[in-house]
Amino acid sequence: MLYRRPNSSHWWTRFTTPDGKEVRRSTGTETKKDAEEYEAKLKQELWRIARLGEKPKHSWQEAVVRFCEETAHKHSHEDDLCNLRWIGPHLKQLYLDQIDIDVIEKIIKIRKAGGAKNATINRTLAMIRVILRRAERKWRWIDRAPAISLLPEPRRRIRWLTREEANRLIAELPEHLADMVRFSLATGLREANVTGLEWNQIDLERRVAWVHADQAKAKKAIGIPLNRDAVLVLRRWQGRHPTRVFCYPLKRNGIAVLMPIDKAGTAAWRKALQRAGIEQFRWHDLRHTWASWHVQSGTPLNVLQELGGWESSEMVQRYAHLAPEHLSEHASRIETPLRTFSGTQENGLHQN
Repeated sequence: MLYRRPNSSHWWTRFTTPDGKEVRRSTGTETKKDAEEYEAKLKQELWRIARLGEKPKHSWQEAVVRFCEETAHKHSHEDDLCNLRWIGPHLKQLYLDQIDIDVIEKIIKIRKAGGAKNATINRTLAMIRVILRRAERKWRWIDRAPAISLLPEPRRRIRWLTREEANRLIAELPEHLADMVRFSLATGLREANVTGLEWNQIDLERRVAWVHADQAKAKKAIGIPLNRDAVLVLRRWQGRHPTRVFCYPLKRNGIAVLMPIDKAGTAAWRKALQRAGIEQFRWHDLRHTWASWHVQSGTPLNVLQELGGWESSEMVQRYAHLAPEHLSEHASRIETPLRTFSGTQENGLHQN
């Protein structure tokens, strides 16, 4: 029997196995045709297990359903779902032990034929790899997951804005996004931490805010000192919403209401970038801008690491090249001595 649960887009199946056990589970599919195929395959598999004593086999769809249930709390859950929707048609008919290197190579070729770059393909490969490894090591559904190697990626330059570019962008944004940009440039917080920021995470008297461990990417609580720019932004938004800091105005039945913001990189953001003449810039690059400004202003890398909540110093080393002043003393050791030509001091350079 196939049915749909309330508020669920997936079809569910319910039936009794040959040995009298009731099975009730999600098919992981949104169309009835796919659900029927899944149900038929599952019934056949369970019959073979009950009558022939075969070891249970698990499908890619089963693995996806379980993975999504176990990782629903992740900040990147929506991104995972988007990736899995692309993968689905290519693996949905396979059992996990059928997914080998040949299957992976076919997926890589399909991705490349569609114009995807290595970075995009790697996100697909990483998603397949993490599910297969979980199926091997945690669920014990397969004996061994295939070794999936990622494709080489060119190192990207760190994208950051100058002060003039930042001001130009802010001038093109609606009020709520403009202040969120100002706050991001003042604190270095990630997008999800800015959009989800609540007043109970802020103490304006002490000029501090905090991100709870379950909200942080590294799962470690972060304390954020609030500079003058951040405090001015927060004071403008005091009293507008009872819980959330940043909201956007929306009219409902002719009445203006303030709605919490779930995503900052919207169409309004992209159009503002275009009007400001700023290319190849993501919302996350505001964090790179904040870190770059800090390094250029003399903030030590170890302090920047703590401010940004990075677990590894390697993440902070990406910005070291922006402030080479601390090497000046060493560079000067091999300077050409000052010379005098025709009675004139030439600052170490010979003029022809």
